[in-house]
Amino acid sequence: MANDSQPSSDKASNSKSALQQIREKMQTVVAEYSRGDINASQFNAIYQHYSEKRDIIERMLERNPDSDAWQSVVKQGYTTHLRSQFQARTIHYAVFRRGVPKPLMSSGKLSRKTAEQIHLLLRVVFSMKTHRTGLARKSIGNGNWLVMSIGDQALTMVTFSLQPSSLQTARVRDLHEDFELANKRALKTGKPSERFVYPQRSLLED
Repeated sequence: MANDSQPSSDKASNSKSALQQIREKMQTVVAEYSRGDINASQFNAIYQHYSEKRDIIERMLERNPDSDAWQSVVKQGYTTHLRSQFQARTIHYAVFRRGVPKPLMSSGKLSRKTAEQIHLLLRVVFSMKTHRTGLARKSIGNGNWLVMSIGDQALTMVTFSLQPSSLQTARVRDLHEDFELANKRALKTGKPSERFVYPQRSLLED
């Protein structure tokens, strides 16, 4: 009569393979964060998820090496939810002419405290004697982050719900560069804001 039970050596080999796959997924998450594909909150949540899986499987195998119970832990999927839950989302953006405190365009909602802090930062930028351009990212409290892209003629300020990834930060820069290029003549001649096009709209319309 055939014996359908799996040899202990095969079970050990399969469990080692499963643990190695989890380790590889952890390394993949490290690489994603290093490239800027995910933010720190996403990294911490997903890495911790895999780390807990690994710990549970190792403890189960330590107690009973011949058990197949660890397989149920491997099958549990949750990282897609974690990526979505901890992804930084745009909650507000504003576009300004350099030196002009009234925005050309703004959208989204801010708390009064956050709005006051951003206003102070804006005053600092407008008071700079040297004409600087570039990209900046700053924590502004309550978990919110501000990304500012300063160009030759204008600047874009975007408030995120969490720390944005490097890719999200780069997108703000790209949208602002496209804004200045598309409205180059209008910015120089001082045309009204209604005549401008705003690539930044896509930040809240995705």
